[in-house]
Amino acid sequence: MNRPDETTHFGFRDVPLGDKQTLVNDVFHSVARRYDLMNDLMSGGLHRVWKDLMINALNPPRSETPFALLDVAGGTGDIAFRAADAAGSNFKATVCDINSEMLSVGRERAAARHLDDRVSFVEGNAEQLAFPNATFDAYTIAFGIRNVPRIDRALHEAFRVLRPGGRFLCLEFSTVDVPGLDWIYDLFSFKVIPPLGGAVTGDAESYQYLVESIRQFPKPGAFAEMIRQAGFSRVTWQSFSGGIVALHSGWRL
Repeated sequence: MNRPDETTHFGFRDVPLGDKQTLVNDVFHSVARRYDLMNDLMSGGLHRVWKDLMINALNPPRSETPFALLDVAGGTGDIAFRAADAAGSNFKATVCDINSEMLSVGRERAAARHLDDRVSFVEGNAEQLAFPNATFDAYTIAFGIRNVPRIDRALHEAFRVLRPGGRFLCLEFSTVDVPGLDWIYDLFSFKVIPPLGGAVTGDAESYQYLVESIRQFPKPGAFAEMIRQAGFSRVTWQSFSGGIVALHSGWRL
């Protein structure tokens, strides 16, 4: 149960903890149909490179070895589809997302790619996953964990559903660490992305939240410590594109 006075951040605003999930849901209901297009426009296509790097790190087996992936907050299927293309025939992915509209887009994309026999879609909450202990060989989450109200709970759930030897991978926006680039990145984020979101999706406010949420996310070292506190071992991270994003890794040993 949440305390009545317990708050968290929604972008730069403080909101009651119990309200954040509904507010986040409204954001993604609003932008779901243009979500992937906006990712291309906002990143100049770089999000595709970052996601490919995540799949390279995941390295799903190309052999007949069974491999079960849980991709959380991956409603449109981008990570699951990439993993399926890289894996052998006994690969199965479960995409779990709390937003039904994003899942609907993902199911349509899976059918169009003839991947609906290898990639399934389940509505669920990252903080309370409806899967048994030790079910999956890997857990991925790309650009989603900063939208979870209680990140520590999501990390503990990730640990719980992974089998011993399973891997946790999280791709998330991070802290730009190149002098000069940080100023350009802030200018683009706050002056270009919200108006662009308004023009493409009709919802500038949702993209204002998304750029603010990036600034509120813990720095890589602090987030790595949260991953360790959830029980993971061999926790590392690697920054890409001058620190715009970071790929975090941990193992359930």
